[in-house]
Amino acid sequence: MPIYEYLCDNCGAHYEQIVLSKGTKIACPKCASERHTLQLSVFSAPAKNGSSEVSANGSSMPSGSCCGMGGCGCN
Repeated sequence: MPIYEYLCDNCGAHYEQIVLSKGTKIACPKCASERHTLQLSVFSAPAKNGSSEVSANGSSMPSGSCCGMGGCGCN
């Protein structure tokens, strides 16, 4: 069950909605409009060691190969 972020095209309200299927009707909780723009959502995941430190490149992942630890076999 993904949670999507929306911006209402009528009143400008930002809101989130759980979408159970493609047929789910999405309406603004503030003005009830069904006119909206899907927003790009960002997410974060905790570091494996529980640390919240961020590296110099802005990432909490180790630098180096694409996955940082070589787990994808792309070394």
